[in-house]
Amino acid sequence: MPVQRMDNVGIVVEDMDAAVAFFVELGLEVEGRARIEGPFADQCTGLDGVRCDIAMVRTPDGRSRLELAQYRSPAPIDDGVRDKPHNIIGMHRVMFAVDDLEDTVARLRPLGAELLGEIARFENSYLLCYLRGPAGIIVGLAEQLN
Repeated sequence: MPVQRMDNVGIVVEDMDAAVAFFVELGLEVEGRARIEGPFADQCTGLDGVRCDIAMVRTPDGRSRLELAQYRSPAPIDDGVRDKPHNIIGMHRVMFAVDDLEDTVARLRPLGAELLGEIARFENSYLLCYLRGPAGIIVGLAEQLN
């Protein structure tokens, strides 16, 4: 068996506190925070002088995790474009199942969430939407209707 499981998805953010607050409001739980640095970090990432703060957040069922990373060194690279469309090759998004999609969107808006389109209904099965969260992260939300 070549893969045991997907451990986490890593996302670089510029404001750790804002990113953690966003995902906590979404319903994830903070598993822990740490400062990562040293030779192993350089070797793993292929960067020199890595110093970054991480926060691991997980879904309430404990099966899925996001590793949020705020680089101190080397300086993070910002291409200046936070509103890239979803259809760019290599673009990513994370999708979460929620109980009440409209309430979730309403709770995330004060934390900077912006819908990319609209809340859409897929047949009589799901309500779905994509929104942009901290650092331009595209977050998908799905509410099962049946």
